[in-house]
Parts: sequence; C-alpha cells; structure tokens
Amino acid sequence: MQQLYSRSSTSSLSRCQRHTTPPPAPPSCQPFTHAESLNETVKALVSPERRAKPARAPKLREASFKDHAQIASLESRHGLAPKDYDEWSHLWLGNPLYRELQAGWTVGWVLENEDDQIVASIGNIPLLYEFEGKRIIATSGRAWVADPAYRSFSPALLERVINQPGIDLYLNNTMTAEAAPCFRMFGCPRVPMGLWDESAFWITNYRGFLESFLVLKNCPLSKTLSYPLSAAVFLKDLFSKKALRDGEVEVPACSGFDERFDQFWAELKARNPHLLLAVRTREQLEWHYKYALLDHRLWILTVVRGSRLLAYATFERRDRPESGLKRMTLVDFQSLDQSTTFLLPLLFRALRKCQEERIHVLESMGRWLAQGELMEVFAPYRRKLRAWSYFYRTNNPQLAESLKVPGTWAPSLYDGNASLCTGFMNRRLSSRSEHGEVPVRSHAAF
Repeated sequence: MQQLYSRSSTSSLSRCQRHTTPPPAPPSCQPFTHAESLNETVKALVSPERRAKPARAPKLREASFKDHAQIASLESRHGLAPKDYDEWSHLWLGNPLYRELQAGWTVGWVLENEDDQIVASIGNIPLLYEFEGKRIIATSGRAWVADPAYRSFSPALLERVINQPGIDLYLNNTMTAEAAPCFRMFGCPRVPMGLWDESAFWITNYRGFLESFLVLKNCPLSKTLSYPLSAAVFLKDLFSKKALRDGEVEVPACSGFDERFDQFWAELKARNPHLLLAVRTREQLEWHYKYALLDHRLWILTVVRGSRLLAYATFERRDRPESGLKRMTLVDFQSLDQSTTFLLPLLFRALRKCQEERIHVLESMGRWLAQGELMEVFAPYRRKLRAWSYFYRTNNPQLAESLKVPGTWAPSLYDGNASLCTGFMNRRLSSRSEHGEVPVRSHAAF
C-alpha cells in the first residue's frame, strides 16, 4: 500500500543574540563536516521558485504578540493552518516556564521586507526538563516558514533558535526531509533512542481505512472496492499471531489531569534521575494539552491501584481530511517502573476505543520499533518515513556526552513541538509523499 497518509510538520525553534540584518548566506555556526552537506543545503534553499532576489536583504527582528496577524497570514499562504490568537498566544502566555522567564524570552523572530511586511518567521517555545536532579531549560519552536524570495535568508531565523544564549538544549521532533540539510549545518545529532523514521500501526476500521487509501490513490470506485479489500485484510489480521491482549488490567479513562499526576511526576523523577524527562506536573500537562482537550482530540488512559496512578498514556486525534482517514496517535506513555508492562493493556484499550468510535487507524511513532521490541512484536503494519524526525543540540559539553547514551533518553511525541503543533498537522491537506512520508509497508505483504 502506497502513500496512505503523510505527516507534514514544521521545523522550528527560536532565539539567540540580537541582529538587525541577517547575513545573505546561511550562517556557519559550525564547520561543515562533509562537502555534500553544503551542496544539499544550497540545493534546498535555491530551488527554481526561490531564485527571484528581493531588492534588499530583509530586516531580522524579534517577534512580538502584535505580529500574530501577519504571522498567521504568512503561514496560511504557505499551506499551514494558523492558530487563532488565543491558541497561538497560549503557547507562551499559558506556559508555566515562559511566565517565569518572560522578561528574558522572545516568542520568536521574523524577517521584514522593505515595506515592513513579515516575509519569514519562526516561533520559540521554552520547555522544562529534568536530568540528574537538575532543571534543563530547552527550546523548540513552530512554523519555520518564509516566502520563496526570502528563503535563502531563513537559516538566520533557525540560527537564533538553536544558538540562543541561556538554554541547555534544543529539540526538534518534527523534522522533514526538505528541512534536514539545513539542520545538518548546525551539527544537530539524531536522538539515539528509537527509530524516528518509522511508525507502526493497527487497522481498527478496515472498510474506512481501505476507502481512504483508495481515495488518496484517486480510485473512482473507492467505496465499492473497499468492501472486498477490507474483508481480505481483516481475514489476514484475524489469523495473525500479533493480537494484543488486555492483560486483565483495568484501564480507566480521565477527562483531565488531577492531583494524582503531580504525585506520579514526583515519584517518576525520583525513580529515574538518569533519564532526561520533560516535566509532567499537572500544571505543565494542562498547558500542553489544553486545546487538544477543548477540541475533544485527546484521550487520557490510566492504570491505577486504588487512588495511586501507576502508568498513563495520552492519545491524540490526527486525521487526514483530504482522504477521509481517521487516525489516533500515541503521544506519550509513562510508567513508574519505565517498563512496557502496562503499555500493552493501554494500547488494547485504545484499540477497542478506536473500534467503538469508528476510527480507522491507531499509530505509534519512534519508540519500541526496533527488532524484538514491543511495537515490532505486536503491531502488524509499519511504514517508512522519508526522514529521521527527532534531532537535538546542546552546547553544554557534559550534557552532550550524557545524551550520546541511548539509555539517557525516554523520547516521545510529548517532547519538542510535535504535539504542540498538531493543529497544523491535523488540518494541512497534503496528498503527496514529498510533503512528509512514503508508502506504507506491512510485515506481511497484502
């Protein structure tokens, strides 16, 4: 099955020294390690559509909340789905860390042309992590976007994010193949835990899934053909040895985050000081998922013992409206013992919930996909993405050495900007693999 659905995402981040005029060529924060890196970057930035040069170099300045209308307009004309002001500003004004750092933190950077119109922008979102008992100030961003004539100047925006002073870590887990050459300029290594160029999935509504695939392939008889095809795929899965079981564990759903999540976080970080963990207090979770909850896109499934929370998982709705695909994605899973024991019953409950609500696919990305791991063992289908999506960067030598060790990481889509930018990921209509991913491939061909 080819080109079933693609995940388009923004590469973003933010902040650094102040400059008024960006250099006319990509910044050289670090030397190129290979000549092909420079060649690829030049090709990416100077495509035929970008050859028209502006009359003069644009002006670079810090963004402000007053720029929302122009930034939203810029995003809209390049296929992104801009957030309204309340949701956009919530990324900062509702962010507990931003409220603490507000005086010294910029919301992003923009490029302005000679008419003072914004022609490129990037967001800058502060994120709080903990590692070895210390606070880690991280940054990620959203919507790195530029008008064609100004794209050769746009790496100056990215440089502000990656090299801004006062941060310990830069994270980007929405990398695309098109953006990757530019990020290689800045020496951003891959996250060493998981397979972030693959995803695993279960089909939870066969007819709807096959119809959406045939619509994407422009098949004129998509609805008619979906019936026999779905029957064949159902029978194949019926005899598969990869079926999940509930494990006889009760999995209640939550409508929001309560005081148990504060207790859970306190115990989780105390047990796992060796892990780099995004802070998951009740306050942080409510900020992070506020609009997903308001839009009824989020499931919170838990494993409890009495009043004590032992594990939980969050799942977010990420549909493909252009093909009619209804998709649920595992965003985050946390367990006090950091094992996957409770992940199986949580996935089983999510599968049943998908079937009840006639959602077509349940998907998991990045983690537990390597040979012999949980998703490789139990998920019947896999698809290959066009690019490794999760990169990081730190200028702290000690932290850099620690982060080279896979066992330091517990990565998920809760990190970075992946689940903060889902409005864009859900709404952007893109039916070609060049915008994100390549064909679905299953363990058993069909």
